[in-house]
Amino acid sequence: MKKNRIIILVVILLSLIALMLWLTQSTSTFQRELSDFAINDTSTVTKIFLSDKNNNTVKLVRLAPGKWMVNERYKAQKLSVELLLKTMKELAVNQPVANAAQDNIIRELSVNAVKVEIYQQVYRIDLFGSIRMFPHEKMTKVYYVGGATQNNLGSYMLLENSSRPFITSLPGFRGFVSPRYSPIEKYWRDYSIFKKAIPEIATVRVEIPTTPDLSYELRNNGKNFFTLISLVDNQAIPDYDTLKVLNFLSGFRYLNFETLINDMDRMRKDSILASPPFIIITLTDTSGIRKSIRTWHKQGPAGQTDPDGNPLPYDLDRLYAQVNDGQDFTLIQFFTFDKVLRPKTFFLKEKTGTRSPGSPSK
Repeated sequence: MKKNRIIILVVILLSLIALMLWLTQSTSTFQRELSDFAINDTSTVTKIFLSDKNNNTVKLVRLAPGKWMVNERYKAQKLSVELLLKTMKELAVNQPVANAAQDNIIRELSVNAVKVEIYQQVYRIDLFGSIRMFPHEKMTKVYYVGGATQNNLGSYMLLENSSRPFITSLPGFRGFVSPRYSPIEKYWRDYSIFKKAIPEIATVRVEIPTTPDLSYELRNNGKNFFTLISLVDNQAIPDYDTLKVLNFLSGFRYLNFETLINDMDRMRKDSILASPPFIIITLTDTSGIRKSIRTWHKQGPAGQTDPDGNPLPYDLDRLYAQVNDGQDFTLIQFFTFDKVLRPKTFFLKEKTGTRSPGSPSK
């Protein structure tokens, strides 16, 4: 008898739950559709896939909290990914597109929209968020992001398998969010070249092909002891300024390139790469990983002259640079890199020169 009562109670309870779910589904379909773009907990997002009709694709994969990869090849810009996740969480719907405009907006989305696929870690058993078992990755959301509204204060979006486009925005943000969903790889990549503190640096080798007597290698022996080697004769230089060495090495803590220019005209790029580099810097860290940057002067803008009226031989603000084992051609700024573009004479106590060869006066 007691067993039968338990069975009856379980059946009644399950029936009530089913009834509540049916009522919720039947009365709040529109509300769910309105809120279905946003993600409540972005910490569970494991992967984001962005693509467009021009075959541009970006796959962002979370390796660890705050660490993402782009297309399984490059580190992702932390701030850009965080901005996208923040957008996905706070995304709000202003209103559905007016019936008269729906067909036009859907046609526009079918041609120019960015498809967004979001994957999250979910649980096969999840009881009220307190009991979770059997985690796995699942594609939880797919939608299409179109262009801006006429007032530039919203973006058109469409959920997959829906025929109702919406106008979305971010509360408190005057603008449209479409650019945050860019499927262009270069906009997501981490632009850092060197990112090492002094204790992480084993050696720095600086080669100046046009004036090899100014080339050197600096070895970090630890505890503020260093060895400065002249590359022209491979001899150690005993008398150098330790403070200048420390300032030089501290410059490698965070050095970024300004922009990728891999799409430069091929003949022009090959011509630059075939010319003698300005300075080559190779940093080896304490784990044995080596990174190099090769730089070339950039032709100065037409009409620029020095204080005496002479045409400038090169750009005073930027250099060309080849990084990532020669895979990427970039622009870097003298303002950022001048602190590590140093000749051997910079470190010598008896010398007063502190400027890199050929670098502009600041």
